[in-house]
Amino acid sequence: MNQLRGTPLKRFLRHWRRANPPGGEVVLLLQSVAYPVNVGSLFRIADALHVHEMVLTGITPPPTSRSIQKVSRDRQNDVPWRYEERPEDAIRALKQDGYHISAIEITDVSLPYCDVFFPPRTCLVLGNEDHGVTRSVLELCDSAVFVPMYGHGLSLNVHVSAAIVLSHIAQQNRFE
Repeated sequence: MNQLRGTPLKRFLRHWRRANPPGGEVVLLLQSVAYPVNVGSLFRIADALHVHEMVLTGITPPPTSRSIQKVSRDRQNDVPWRYEERPEDAIRALKQDGYHISAIEITDVSLPYCDVFFPPRTCLVLGNEDHGVTRSVLELCDSAVFVPMYGHGLSLNVHVSAAIVLSHIAQQNRFE
């Protein structure tokens, strides 16, 4: 077994993508995700998992900052994004466009992400690192999912949770 680098790695991934095209349209909505490192990581993850669009809301910093660009490895140039001041307005518009809205948040009705079938047009809502998704936004969501925790910690970093759920959706959509 040999690790692939450079051109062989690019060929390997190109071949795999051709044989396994992504399905569905996933939108990430960031509700006041405040830390640039998380925003940068989310752009990198969004690129890797073929996110259709990122909607930045509230106090989420735009990907024009140097720290976001560094962490994202300039993937902010590859993922379409827009800023919307109020997440509620963005969610209403996405619903009119036929998106299922699912918050990654622990609520009294949340389901484990791995037990959920996500429709081909899904918007995942990610909340602030300290306060999560607000009540006014949760009221507009069609569902809420969580990443089961088996250790002592109560939650994962916002970009790690997003990566886990997005990977699940990407695999689910491959077989549609």
